[in-house]
Amino acid sequence: MPDTETRIDCVAIAEKLAPDFAGRAAAHDADDSFVAENFARFAQEKIFSAGVPTELGGGGATHAELCQMLRTLGRACGSTALALSMHTHLVAATVWRWKHGDKPVEPLLRRIAAEQLTLVSSGASDWLEGSGRAEKVDGGYRITARKIFGSGSPSGKLLLTTAVYDDPSAGRTVLHIPVPLGAPEVKVQDNWHTLGMRATGSHDIVIEGLFVPDAAVGARRPSGKWHRFFDIICPVALPLVMSVYMGVAESARALALEQARKRKDDPAIPSLVGELETHLAAAQLAIDGMVATGANYDFEPTIERSNRAVVYKTLATRALLATADKAMEVAGGGSFFRSMGLERLFRDLQGARYHPMQERRQALFTGRLALGLDPV
Repeated sequence: MPDTETRIDCVAIAEKLAPDFAGRAAAHDADDSFVAENFARFAQEKIFSAGVPTELGGGGATHAELCQMLRTLGRACGSTALALSMHTHLVAATVWRWKHGDKPVEPLLRRIAAEQLTLVSSGASDWLEGSGRAEKVDGGYRITARKIFGSGSPSGKLLLTTAVYDDPSAGRTVLHIPVPLGAPEVKVQDNWHTLGMRATGSHDIVIEGLFVPDAAVGARRPSGKWHRFFDIICPVALPLVMSVYMGVAESARALALEQARKRKDDPAIPSLVGELETHLAAAQLAIDGMVATGANYDFEPTIERSNRAVVYKTLATRALLATADKAMEVAGGGSFFRSMGLERLFRDLQGARYHPMQERRQALFTGRLALGLDPV
């Protein structure tokens, strides 16, 4: 049984932190600065280990609770929540592996709990194909790569990423490897200057000749092929990431309604608000469906479950973007001013379209499965 004395209520902590984070969100957005003080609070509150089982020293939060935590934080500061989701989904996928018998991942989970170790992902840029070069050397590999979308990298300690090895017998092979961000061969760039989600610190990370020992390679898979690894990632990671955008959309709705109430005698306003509510409800239904695919880690990975998760992701993205558009229309011309805050939420919501699978790729994947073809 979980140790209730060490279990933390990550949703309650998120609710406690949210007002402070919301108060700084516009300033971070204005100068592209990383939300370092918010990440420091996460360490103090042990949020980085919230999803680690209590048996391993963590907070014991369920997958659904982690989704709600990120949704709550998304209402306050989308950048903070999105950067945290990248760490959280790596932890969650590792917890799934541990719960399903992969005990070699236990030391990493214990480190996260003991050190509040912050993880950085390059998953979106390393989907099926992987990226970077791994050269075989005595005892391991020499890694050279440039990774993009390294959210949280200014405060990150360990990058979980990939490199591609041209195996003489197996062909192009993706190696899953840990990269210490403090190593002299690793440099975090300062190039995250974007339309939205400006404070996530999602800089490029350049790796030049880092040695990774054979024992540190966590997994190997063929480059460009669907693998069981993704049947874990899709149901576990995608709901966490998309819960952030749900929170941002709910905040946009609240701001739009605040403005609409000032013009409620305008005969067009109720209809516009009704459209806004409908788009938001569609997003909520799709993301609730995504959360259910994760089933708090109690599932066997199948491509059918992955397909369901990516279909929900497309439905959610469409509805979230429609919510963003309609919120601006409901609020009227004032929404064009930064001082209202709605235009920032509109920009942040545009990021939903770029997470895997993007809509066109999802349609191809789903269509091929329906026709009995290989998914990719």
